[in-house]
Amino acid sequence: MLFRKTDPTAPPKPPKGKGREWFDSLLFAVIAATLIRWATFEAYVIPSPSMEHSLLVGDYLFVSKLHYGPITPQTPLQVPLTHQTVPILNVKSYSDAIQLPTYRLPGFSSIKRNDVVVFHVPHEQQYPADLRTNYIKRCIAIAGDTLELRNGQVFLNGKPGAIAGSPQTTYFMEVETPNDEVRQALHDQGVVEYEQLEDGIPAAGTNPETGKVGYFISCPATVAAYFRKQPYVKSLTVTAPSVQLFPDVADFHVSDAMSAVQRKWQLDNYGPLPVPKKGQTIALSPANAAIYYKIVSQYEHNPGITWGTDGMIQQNGKPLTSYTIKQNYYFMMGDNRHNSEDSRFWGFVPEDHVVGKAVLIWLSLDPFGNAAHKVRWGRLFHTID
Repeated sequence: MLFRKTDPTAPPKPPKGKGREWFDSLLFAVIAATLIRWATFEAYVIPSPSMEHSLLVGDYLFVSKLHYGPITPQTPLQVPLTHQTVPILNVKSYSDAIQLPTYRLPGFSSIKRNDVVVFHVPHEQQYPADLRTNYIKRCIAIAGDTLELRNGQVFLNGKPGAIAGSPQTTYFMEVETPNDEVRQALHDQGVVEYEQLEDGIPAAGTNPETGKVGYFISCPATVAAYFRKQPYVKSLTVTAPSVQLFPDVADFHVSDAMSAVQRKWQLDNYGPLPVPKKGQTIALSPANAAIYYKIVSQYEHNPGITWGTDGMIQQNGKPLTSYTIKQNYYFMMGDNRHNSEDSRFWGFVPEDHVVGKAVLIWLSLDPFGNAAHKVRWGRLFHTID
């Protein structure tokens, strides 16, 4: 090892000034915080009820990037994530910005069924993946599974799946007379309607299909069982909106591509749908091409891909009849099953879109709580199921 000789007669270097010391300390703190946030844990807050009752609006979470391994940034220079973010370097759009290949560093766990996962939403194609909106959902099926919903029950590979958390269903609860007793019971059972800005308790209304008076509520099965036993409840029936879902809608929010074979699946009766696995070779036809269109055209960056009028994926103007999957995919759903825009709408989540695993609630604030009841003390420092 070589050492540089110093001149003992040379005058000592002047000490750093206070301003320079503060600057160096601040720079070190920013770099350290950035590395910790990128590689270990990041804080998030739940803004919507798509994961109720497992996660509540106002829960503050720590998300571990160590579990699955942190992803290297795709955009090397970026500002905080919002839809109103102004691109840096005066680029005309995000697609003009410098985008790097992404790599996942080793983690100590793979993505498992029932993990609560944060990921970049797949359908915001106008942004690089790491500048898209972050979603949080539960992983229902992993690569290689075949998923099916039968009357709301999850089946994996033909067998009933064990689902963690507290899944919610939306019901219309018909009552004899809406009154304060019913409202108090809704409050006591934790039934919340976040559009009711005053107190969060659902307002009474009329079911447009039957003309009956009552309440639209979303709640777990245990709460539904409680209300079925109450004398003021005349009936409690499941209500789910009728919508077009993936893969009938082949390219959610991006293009008008529609499957040549319409399955007409619904929120509670969906599938069977195979979840693509890395290395799997698929024979493509009009019957299944819509399932794989986003994978081939967007997630795996193949050139010259278009959607044909015959319901086939085309590459450079010719039908693509087979394709080998390049990465693993996952099927994500919100626990609030009738109030969650998830994989039933836009399809699979690519592995390279996964940010991390939600592991801990460190703070929870009730948006309807007064000063004395603002903090949900019972939820502090709870691990996430």
